[in-house]
Amino acid sequence: MPQWLNTWNTRLAKWLWWVVLLGVVAALPVMYARVQTETSADKVAIVMDYRDLLQVGNTQVNPQAFVQEQLKLLKDAGVNGMAVFESTLEELSWAGEINVYNATQAALLEGRVSPPEDNGTYLVFNRPENEPVLRPIIEWAFRHHGAEVTNWSVKDRAGMRLSMGYDDAYLRAMQPNPIAMKMLKDAGFMIVPRLSDRFVPFDPVEVDKWLQSFEELGVTRVLFDGEAVTGYGKGIKFKGVQRFSSELKKHGIGVGIFENLKVPQKGMAKLANLLKYDAIRAHSVGEAEMNVIKKPVLEDRLVLGVKDRNIRLLYLNAASVRDSTKGQVTHPLQNIIDVLQGDEEEDSVGVVKQLKDFGFEIGEPKAFEVHKAPSEKILRGIAMLGAIALVALTVGLFIPSLLLPVLVAGGVGGAGLYVLNSTLMVQALALMTAIAAPTASVVLLIKRIRVLRESAEDQPISSVRRLGGAVILLVRTTILSLAAVPFIVALLNHISYSLVLQQFRGVNLLHLVPIGLVAIYVFLYGSSETVVGNARKILAMPLTVLWIAGVGILGAVGYYYLSRTGNGGQVTGIEMQFRSLMENTFGVRPRIKEFMGGHPLFFAGIFLALRYRWAMVLLVAGTIGQLSMVDTFAHIHTPFLLSLIRVFLGLGIGVLIGLAIIVVWQIGEKIWVKWLKSSRFIA
Repeated sequence: MPQWLNTWNTRLAKWLWWVVLLGVVAALPVMYARVQTETSADKVAIVMDYRDLLQVGNTQVNPQAFVQEQLKLLKDAGVNGMAVFESTLEELSWAGEINVYNATQAALLEGRVSPPEDNGTYLVFNRPENEPVLRPIIEWAFRHHGAEVTNWSVKDRAGMRLSMGYDDAYLRAMQPNPIAMKMLKDAGFMIVPRLSDRFVPFDPVEVDKWLQSFEELGVTRVLFDGEAVTGYGKGIKFKGVQRFSSELKKHGIGVGIFENLKVPQKGMAKLANLLKYDAIRAHSVGEAEMNVIKKPVLEDRLVLGVKDRNIRLLYLNAASVRDSTKGQVTHPLQNIIDVLQGDEEEDSVGVVKQLKDFGFEIGEPKAFEVHKAPSEKILRGIAMLGAIALVALTVGLFIPSLLLPVLVAGGVGGAGLYVLNSTLMVQALALMTAIAAPTASVVLLIKRIRVLRESAEDQPISSVRRLGGAVILLVRTTILSLAAVPFIVALLNHISYSLVLQQFRGVNLLHLVPIGLVAIYVFLYGSSETVVGNARKILAMPLTVLWIAGVGILGAVGYYYLSRTGNGGQVTGIEMQFRSLMENTFGVRPRIKEFMGGHPLFFAGIFLALRYRWAMVLLVAGTIGQLSMVDTFAHIHTPFLLSLIRVFLGLGIGVLIGLAIIVVWQIGEKIWVKWLKSSRFIA
């Protein structure tokens, strides 16, 4: 590179660091607005699946009495809501409202032989006073499903015949049971209907009737059952969703969004957008899980969901199972009650008490009130410029001649992409910034350590000075790594990210690229040879069994590292117990890979690298801690203040562990030196 271009790039780099600083300052009001948004809703609903309760009751000797008893116990334990599904003949039979028969059973009741061509479904109403409410619901639903409905009676009991096979009819959806909803409302429960997209075509007039009845019962939020939201049906898609959203807004009803579904419910993002994000996050504990999960684990899971992931609706399921060991039918309802209100035998205070201690209240959940910073668009624009400058500076650390081209390309290309697809642009820039900050911070650290070590070749730096220098360099590096955080927050400051309708993209890249770039800089940059010359030397090294084993071990470690990365990362049972211990000890769980791995290696690595060249390898491994701090804030659904506490708690514990490593090293080094001296004297 010509000297004049090198000088020009150096001057440009200095100015770009001021642009980065300006971008960070501009992002601060946006960060504050996000904190205001996240603290605007502190009420949490604990909702029980009423259909599951009926199913469990159906295994008891007196189902109705059992259900009423459990309703009282659950309410006393803290359950304040009941989820009511779209009715089915099966559910109405569990509730004792009807009896359902196939054609053969109906014929036997009438004292005749069923003709082979009759495969209809027959039902009678058990409670004449409820027939006027249920009959029109059943008639409309089955006619909508394409079945003929006629009157039928047996032994002075009024009923109906449905021209649909028994097994098919048993599962067909109908309007949620208004009798059950009124009973639950009178019992003091909040009603949360669960709607589906099983009625095709979508009938907005009928849905309006449903929503009107919901509004009269005080319903403020619905959940969805199945793979799509109501109105998404085949051939309708967003047109049906638009009609449904209009009906919801008309009746003042919002939605709940279940987290961690294998496949997100279709149409949810569009519906939430049309509702202006009158939506909350919900966490469900499945029926199968509920029967095997340990009570302390369930308690931690529910509390962490609310505290760590902005969950505002806890959804509890239950199912009766045949326990061959006990020789009886069992259910988890008592375990649910113990987890919510606490269990002295388990030394547990309960979910409700813990949530109150963390500042949450059991009640009717509200959507977040979105706060905006003054002139937020302008501030976000300045933050974008700062992020582009940071990315350009990072590229310039490796290839200085690309500093200006990357800056220009980033500005022009970013502006063009923002016009075409603003979401893609901000997500891409957020990822590049998240990668750039820890990479640049560690690379600048390495450059500084090399300068300090070369200046002290004649007189090695003392241990005390190295320790002080390690603290200062760690603080400086951490500040620069965390410079990515304001940019990520500003770029992705939209409620859809808090609701996980959109997410930070490229987590695996964030966890790999900075480590790879730092390793490249350590091994290829900084010596008297050129980058190409250093690469040739490495490639010319003889391939030994030790090298092959090392690569294999490195690959295994990398695979395990990636398997733990992201929301779907895998952890061991021992680690789960350790996480619970950390949570109970500190109230906020720092990330294990930070305080047990990245930060101790990084801090000890700085200390050792100030004297030993080989210790640069520790800085490569310790980069995990720096990038992990940035990744913590990339989880937008986690409250910002909690992420801040988590990061600095992990950093503090990691430094203490790193200090212990340094002490052990110093002691071992002195013992080794003394042994060498004594062995020479003996020789």
